Amino acid sequence: MQREHTLIVSLDVGTYKTAVIVAEVTPEGVEVIGIGTALSQGLRKGQIINVDATVQAIRKAVEEAQLGANCEIHNVCVGITGEHLAGLASQGVVVVKDREVSRADVERVLEVARAIALPSGYEILHVLPQEFLVDGQDRGRDPVGSSGLRLEANVHVIAASSNEIQAVSKCGERAGLHVRSLYFTALAAAEAVLTPEEKELGVALLDVGGGTTGMVAFHHGAVHYTAVLPLGGYHITNDLAAGLRIPIAEAEKIKQRHGCALGDLLTPGEMVEMPRVGGRDPAPVPRRRLSEIIEPRAEEIFTLVRNHLSEAEMLSRLGSGIVLTGGSTIMEGMPELAERVFRLPVRRGAPRYIGGLVDAVNSPMYATGVGLILCEWQQTRANGAPRTREVHRWQRVRDRMVEWIREFF
Repeated sequence: MQREHTLIVSLDVGTYKTAVIVAEVTPEGVEVIGIGTALSQGLRKGQIINVDATVQAIRKAVEEAQLGANCEIHNVCVGITGEHLAGLASQGVVVVKDREVSRADVERVLEVARAIALPSGYEILHVLPQEFLVDGQDRGRDPVGSSGLRLEANVHVIAASSNEIQAVSKCGERAGLHVRSLYFTALAAAEAVLTPEEKELGVALLDVGGGTTGMVAFHHGAVHYTAVLPLGGYHITNDLAAGLRIPIAEAEKIKQRHGCALGDLLTPGEMVEMPRVGGRDPAPVPRRRLSEIIEPRAEEIFTLVRNHLSEAEMLSRLGSGIVLTGGSTIMEGMPELAERVFRLPVRRGAPRYIGGLVDAVNSPMYATGVGLILCEWQQTRANGAPRTREVHRWQRVRDRMVEWIREFF
């Protein structure tokens, strides 16, 4: 039982895969001690459409992680994404009580900033401070100790659909887990792959998953823009399946093994064996043919992201350029194509800032899972408890009562 309090477990329910990572808190930081994965079946564009299938995938991933880490998993922090997420700007203003800004004053001004008009059916997921002003003077991101009478805060608010939050929470509960906290997946991935210097100079992280592409842009160390596009690796796979006339499952394998997002990188004459339906023998196909299908869709994703960043007036602030992460960015040519589209430096981001089974999670596909652990660890160190939206006990009891009534009446 004592060990359970030193464990942090992340649950990343993605369109393609469900991943569970178990990490143990040590005096040096956090170390990965177990990993479990399962193919996802119940999601589309990051949103849950089949609860039972999602629960089965969660259980399978949890069982594998428990076996590897030699522990029982009861509490998890979970990532959430989808086109429903909204990023909003807000401000808060309070009077400083004792003419010197205290931690209590900071908490009060952030509470005021939370009082923002949200779309119907939405609730706040994160309140992310950008800057504090004391009597109109910029005091950066930590105004505690500053002298003055008026404290202002500019923040970035991330809100999510209450229905989607409840769906994620319900799947965790049905899988026998207590959902301790929820985080926006791209924000979590940023904690795993970005450096403080990149955040300070300005950087946009693109989390290209199976069904969505999440983005979060930093400037002067703070989040200034977030969004989620309903496009991802699945759309590339679907294009391959249609263009090559092969099943989706085979198209995914071909994409992972031989896909390239930029045809200029290929050697002329490269061939790959293409499986065919009906039990017929595989046929050789030029690898460039795959690239001709992949490149337009990948370029479309990057172009849409560029347009979003441009409309938000963020492109000129990205001194460190773009960082790509997520399983769909592993494909050859993705950084090079992104550089052409954004005309900025681009790198592929893998998890860092963690020990233990580093080799096992040293891939963009585990950026969100590792980032969730780092977010939870940081919040626990700061407050002793998560500061993000928590699934309250009364809500869990209510959900269980509703399920019980439906089953028996």
